Amino acid sequence: MSTETFTSAVATTRLQRLPLQNQQSLRAWDAADELLLKHIASQQLVQANSKVLLINDHFGALSVNLAAVNVANISHWGDSYISQLATTHNLQANQLDTSLHYLSSVAPLTESYDLILIKLAKVTALLETQLNGLAAHLNDGGNIIAAGMCKHMPMSTYKVFERFIGSTNTSKAEKKARLIFPKVEQLQKQELPYPISFTEPSLDLSLSNHANVFSKESLDIGARFFIDQFQQLPAAQNIIDLGCGNGVLGIIAKRIMQQNRIDSHIHFVDESFMAIASAQQNYQQAHQQSKDASFYHSECLSQLPDLPVDLILCNPPFHQQHSTGDYIAKRMFSQSYERLKPQGQLWVVANRHLPYAPYLKNIFSRCNTIAKNNKFVIYQLVK
Repeated sequence: MSTETFTSAVATTRLQRLPLQNQQSLRAWDAADELLLKHIASQQLVQANSKVLLINDHFGALSVNLAAVNVANISHWGDSYISQLATTHNLQANQLDTSLHYLSSVAPLTESYDLILIKLAKVTALLETQLNGLAAHLNDGGNIIAAGMCKHMPMSTYKVFERFIGSTNTSKAEKKARLIFPKVEQLQKQELPYPISFTEPSLDLSLSNHANVFSKESLDIGARFFIDQFQQLPAAQNIIDLGCGNGVLGIIAKRIMQQNRIDSHIHFVDESFMAIASAQQNYQQAHQQSKDASFYHSECLSQLPDLPVDLILCNPPFHQQHSTGDYIAKRMFSQSYERLKPQGQLWVVANRHLPYAPYLKNIFSRCNTIAKNNKFVIYQLVK
């Protein structure tokens, strides 16, 4: 497994990305982490007793470096369960205290902080929600600093900081990274539209999506094409909606099973806290009389209990934060095979240009194409 040494202005640590993989080409930190830690060190912004809030610390690079210089009161706030797993993993790998405070993105802050450090969120709506949540949680004389790669900093990013915090200055770019320094002028809660609710008439379904959920304002076209084929689903008692997002696949699968008088239990799985919160709310609204559902924050299927799984539905991601690739999808496929009962099925909807078919055919005994159009293909895999 790829482990690399990260020498920052604060400390030298060893870091890994999660999920672990052989021949990892991407690092667990970026130049924005380096620049932020360099600024913290040069300005002496942290002491051992400082209360620090880290937002979107993806693989724990900031958490580990601050813990390495004995900053004892660190809170880690973000929407990624994998980020929490990675941070704990890297703290343990460096033999550091792992007792920092993990906060879910759907949990409000309850403490105030001397220093708030933000790695820029990929989704603007998530950044808006996070900045809005900082109201009344910065101590007098405290600082808020954001960091990101220049290519991910359009002018609209600065406007978000100005809207929620105050006038904004930036550092010079170094290694294509930049810091944002908002002046705290108006750190007060504002009205936000999240979660966004909409009705999907074709499904007779109302959905509510938190800020970081994909396709917040309408049913995404891949899910729509997938659902169009659901009358062909096999009878199944234990069904997993893997990478569930707002839960629409599991919700409609439950409806199909009910129509066919099949007693099914839906297991919703996602690494996003906002996705699981959305799925839970949407399922409860759609199936008010049914309690046959479970909800898991998980890295793929790693955190699920042993289940006799009949059917897995998957609309896999092809990115992790700003990085694209097929490793997460392939991990979902291989773990699905391991979890399915003999003759159990995995159904996948994917963009047609993604070369999943050879990999899937190498794992499963049968790989059938259920449907395809000019953009998507739906595979039925049988163990």
